[in-house]
Amino acid sequence: MISRRLFVAFFSLAFFLSVSDALQAAARTAYVVIDAQSGFVLDQVDAKDKRQVGSLTKVATAMVVLDWAEKRAGDLNQLATIPPEAFVGTGENLVGFQPGDRITLRDLLYAALVQSDNVAAYTLANQVGIALQPVVPAAGNGTPVAIFVGQMNVLAKSLRMDRTRFVNPHGIDTGERSMPFSTASDLARLTRYAMNKPAFRFYVSQKERQISFSRGSQKKGYLLRNTNELLGTNGVDGVKTGKTARAGDCLILSAHREAEIRKDGARTVVTPRDLIIVMLGSANRFSEGAQLLARGWQLYDQWAAGGRTVDPNKTL
Repeated sequence: MISRRLFVAFFSLAFFLSVSDALQAAARTAYVVIDAQSGFVLDQVDAKDKRQVGSLTKVATAMVVLDWAEKRAGDLNQLATIPPEAFVGTGENLVGFQPGDRITLRDLLYAALVQSDNVAAYTLANQVGIALQPVVPAAGNGTPVAIFVGQMNVLAKSLRMDRTRFVNPHGIDTGERSMPFSTASDLARLTRYAMNKPAFRFYVSQKERQISFSRGSQKKGYLLRNTNELLGTNGVDGVKTGKTARAGDCLILSAHREAEIRKDGARTVVTPRDLIIVMLGSANRFSEGAQLLARGWQLYDQWAAGGRTVDPNKTL
C-alpha cells in the first residue's frame, strides 16, 4: 500500500513538473544577442522558434519604403491620402487620423516607427504599393497593399530570413487567414540590414517627433513619442517595440559604445562596437531588455578579449 502511494505521489509530481516545465518553455522569452558588425551570435535562447512579432513587422515595412526611395527614386516628401481601409482591423488610432487626411510619406514613417502607428503603416503600404504596381508582378489579390507585402517577403528572402512570413504591413495577428510569424534570429538579420541605412537609424533614434497633416483646409499637428522606454539609456539608440495578445511583449534594441581604437604597427585600427538584441514573447520587455543588454556587453567584452573570433556556424 505504501509503495503504491509512493508510486502515485511520484507519478503525480513527475507529471506536474513536466507540465510546469512545458509551460515555462512555452512562456519563456526567445531572444538573440549579436555583434552588429559581424553578425556573430553572443547569446541566444530559442532564437529560431517561430513566433508572432507584432509591430516589429514595421521594420520590414519601413525598409521596403526606404529601399523604394533609394533604388527607384521614390519621393518621401510626396503626399499620401489615408484610405478608409487603413482603419479596418488596425486597432487603436493614437494620432487621430481620419480617412482623407493627407500626409507626407516621411511623416508616415515617423508615425509608424516612433509611435508604432498602424494606420500610418497601412497607408505607407498602400501608397508605395500603388507606385510599385507598374514594375512588380501582382501578388495575392493584386491590391497595392498585397503587392507591398509581397515585397516585404521578397526582402525577407533576400536576407535569408527563412522562417519568416509577413501578411500585412503593421503586424496585427488577428483576423488573418494565414498567421504571420518570424524568429529572433531572422529579425536580427533584418535589423542589421536596416541599421546600416542612415535614414532608418535616424528615424528610430527619435524620442519625440512633431508631424503634420492636412484635413481639408485645416493643418493638424501631432507630437509623436517613442514607445521604446530604453531609448537614450546605456547607449541604446533604437529600434522598435511590438505587442499583441499572441506575440506578448517584443523588443528590438540597438546599443552603441565608442569605437575601439588601437595601433597595429603603422596602422590605426578602428573597431565599431554595437549590439543588436531581439526579444520575443517577454513578460517585461524593458526590464528584461536592460538585463540582456548588460549581459550582452559582458559577453562582448569576453569575445573581444579573446580576439573576436567569428565562427561561421554562429554568425547570422
